[in-house]
Amino acid sequence: MSATTPAARRPLPLLTSEQIAGLKPALADVIEYRKSGLSLNHVIGCPLDCGYCVRHLFDNFELKAPRRLMSDEEAVQALIGHRYFRPHKTPIQLFNRATDPMLPVVKPHLFAVLRALDERGMTNHVLIITRWRVEPEDCAVLNSFRNLRLTVLVTHSGIDNPAIEPVDSAIAARSLATLYQHAEHYRTVLYWRPIVPGLNDSDEHLERARELSAHAHATVFTGLFFRREIADYYATNGLPMPYDDTARRKIMPEVAERRILDFFHVPDRPDPWGALFRKTSCAVAYAHGEADYNGHVGIEELCDICPADQVARCTAARVRPDLEEVSAAARQLGATGPVEITERAIIVEGLDEPPRYFLQHGFAYQCHDRDKPHHYRQHGRAPIGWAAENGPRTP
Repeated sequence: MSATTPAARRPLPLLTSEQIAGLKPALADVIEYRKSGLSLNHVIGCPLDCGYCVRHLFDNFELKAPRRLMSDEEAVQALIGHRYFRPHKTPIQLFNRATDPMLPVVKPHLFAVLRALDERGMTNHVLIITRWRVEPEDCAVLNSFRNLRLTVLVTHSGIDNPAIEPVDSAIAARSLATLYQHAEHYRTVLYWRPIVPGLNDSDEHLERARELSAHAHATVFTGLFFRREIADYYATNGLPMPYDDTARRKIMPEVAERRILDFFHVPDRPDPWGALFRKTSCAVAYAHGEADYNGHVGIEELCDICPADQVARCTAARVRPDLEEVSAAARQLGATGPVEITERAIIVEGLDEPPRYFLQHGFAYQCHDRDKPHHYRQHGRAPIGWAAENGPRTP
């Protein structure tokens, strides 16, 4: 299928400087460094109304009609000129914080940014996360980009409570199948989330996810991001509270993970869990036949479900960085205290998440804050739902 130019749409309106000044500073800042990549978000506003949306954190949930903060070209310049951006290396995410990139009014801006990056010869990983409709003509456009390593992650939860998730999960299921059927120069991942015990983890939900995984190059399962602002929304709107407490990290209770792993496990096949992954970047890397750019392979227990060839690929690519080089880079970013390199991770103090992710992606080696340790088998998740508050000891 050849790429055709989508029907011309009028560009989304730009917010005025006064309107932008009224936004939370974090929302007005169009670039945010996340674990899966440097995230560009110059379009804000979404009508999909998922109750657990992170837009609650930015006081942006009531903005239903998408609006732009700047032009697409200005956004691209801001991205590639960002101090943490490295051509061909830094993973990128587009419109994953305050809108859905495949909404009809947002999609032209998504394609414009992709085209601008691709025409510059950038080979960076680019992640697009959607739960909305993707049509064959969209796939043709996505296939037209020759340089970018493009992955479309389709969010599917199976939640059927319209007060929590008004969007029919069947839309995501159809989009996933369409994307997979037409994939040539991009890859597609089933983004199975958020999984909440008692809400969407019945045998029927698990069976549906297993069926959908056949229409993806890889599948990621993950839990709920449940911050205070989201809990407040649940309480105000009388929604069933999924947990008694909130957490900085995603919540994925041990029993829920065990149920999923048992359900997907087929002992007599070479890779018993198939292409099922705990971490987004692991699935993305696998889909492209590459080693994980987050260096998760150093956390051995995290990889115990991964396909053997992927573990071998990540292990072969893994290089323990030089302490002097890492220390110099960390100091330049503002690290305080001693810098340590273990078999699992670089350990630093005094660095927020963005500089830690800069180090992590630069060295392809996990980078942890000494004060926020990743406990054995919790895989960087919240302690809620684990028998030991701080997790069992690392052997």
